[in-house]
Amino acid sequence: MIQQACMVRKPWDLAFTAEPEEVAALRRIMRLQLGLWGLHEAIDPAQLCVSELVSNVITHVGPGTPTTLAVSMNGTRLRIEVHDPDTLVLPTLLEAGVDSEGGRGMALVDTIADCWGVQLHPDRKVTWCELPTGLNSPHGHSGGAPVARAGAMLGVYGALKLPGNPGPSMLSEAVAQEAVINVIADLLHWLRVHGLDADEALDRAQMHFEAEAE
Repeated sequence: MIQQACMVRKPWDLAFTAEPEEVAALRRIMRLQLGLWGLHEAIDPAQLCVSELVSNVITHVGPGTPTTLAVSMNGTRLRIEVHDPDTLVLPTLLEAGVDSEGGRGMALVDTIADCWGVQLHPDRKVTWCELPTGLNSPHGHSGGAPVARAGAMLGVYGALKLPGNPGPSMLSEAVAQEAVINVIADLLHWLRVHGLDADEALDRAQMHFEAEAE
């Protein structure tokens, strides 16, 4: 959901069987989910961490292990957990040699993540890592002040203009997109009735957008 100057990122989990062919599917799921959460800069490191944590289960616990991927926010950090039922085989940080074919997984996670660790429970272990997101708050936008201002404006605008909208605090993605289009159209009307050049305003807005996107 797109909220007034904030974005709710609810924890989610996915049970799967640890097999090599599952890794690519899990990477695609992470890309999709983090895209919906607006955490585009975290996608690549998150995909790599998921690959390594799941591959660690496959290699050291065994293929076919019932496993769960859990993703959530811990403050402004993205938390990734991989649950498996083996409490005896623990991930180890090794200094793999240049020619070594193994031992690099947790070293990569250690390099990419802000922190990582293992939690032991009676029926399972949880290997976790946390990645930076660049957010200022757990429900903030990664686009900074411009995105936050636009989100606040769209929440109010959608409540005033769009039929069936539940209120200013909550806009669905589809409704928010329609609100953006309506805002732009209404602003062009405002410019015209005030004798201003709408095309010039659009050109200037595009220049500002491109400059800030660099």
